[in-house]
Amino acid sequence: MLGITDLPTYLVGLALIILLPGPNSLYVLSVAARRGVRQGYRAAGGVFCGDAALMILSAGGVASLLQASPAAFTVVKFLGAGYLTWLAIGMLRGALALWRRRRREESPALAPDGSDTAPAPAGGRVPVERPFRRALTASLLNPKAILFFVSFFVQFVDPAYPHPALSFLALGVLVQIFSLTYLSVLILTGARLAAAFRRRRRLSAGASAAAGGLFLGFAVKLSLATASG
Repeated sequence: MLGITDLPTYLVGLALIILLPGPNSLYVLSVAARRGVRQGYRAAGGVFCGDAALMILSAGGVASLLQASPAAFTVVKFLGAGYLTWLAIGMLRGALALWRRRRREESPALAPDGSDTAPAPAGGRVPVERPFRRALTASLLNPKAILFFVSFFVQFVDPAYPHPALSFLALGVLVQIFSLTYLSVLILTGARLAAAFRRRRRLSAGASAAAGGLFLGFAVKLSLATASG
């Protein structure tokens, strides 16, 4: 069908791969837990668009370019690692802010007028987070994903089929369907966690710190990646 060979094996492998934790799924879960279902789906939309772009690039031969040019692969690799590090720092700063806010609430300082509310610190504004843009950027700055798509897809494309682009398209649609299902589960789970986080800021701060630590791990892993490994 559409030049796809051994579809059941592809579906099993795809399910296992999507279920593996990675920066995209972790970010979507984090956004849903902190900001709710709507923002979670915005982050998921960034993942969908990023994956779609990478699949198109894979089919267009960019994967071969990255494999043939170590310099190009290295540039994209370190850009991606740097961006993941930036996301991690943002999460860790958010966790620190939550810890400080919780401590202030437990031991409120007296304001100059004798009230129990201390003035907000200067420069305490939290920057606006754009989940779609952040998820899209993190997806695109991952050269290993491009190499993965082409190396995984090619195993299930019949070389004798006259329209291989249709085969890649069908395989890509299946990826997005599986991804949508999995990310929806994460978003709904994260929305339930959000209620607990609102009640317990220590839990929220701990989760943000853990997510930031994991993103630092993803950044290190990506920075050590090679085009062949």
